[in-house]
Amino acid sequence: MIDAAELIDNDFLRQFEMKIDNQLAKIEYSLQDRKIFLTKLIIPQTITDEDFSKDFLIAVFEQIEGRNLSVVPTSPEIAKFVRGNRKYKRMLPVGVRI
Repeated sequence: MIDAAELIDNDFLRQFEMKIDNQLAKIEYSLQDRKIFLTKLIIPQTITDEDFSKDFLIAVFEQIEGRNLSVVPTSPEIAKFVRGNRKYKRMLPVGVRI
């Protein structure tokens, strides 16, 4: 399902967006220095695929990693994702623990 979708970094609205079934899933962020603060995960209730949020977060983290930014997850859902995926813990700034 997510393979056909395109991840868009809407820097004007400061959010990552992915359109699925005419619904918009998004992660709001704030960019400061070389850190990106992921503040809110919004998945429409009509998206019923249980793996969608995980796949969406993986796509976002891969894009952030390509930009060589540190990640500070301030949303509980995103922090939980980072705790469960050791690969992305290395993207946290020095001194930030989850």
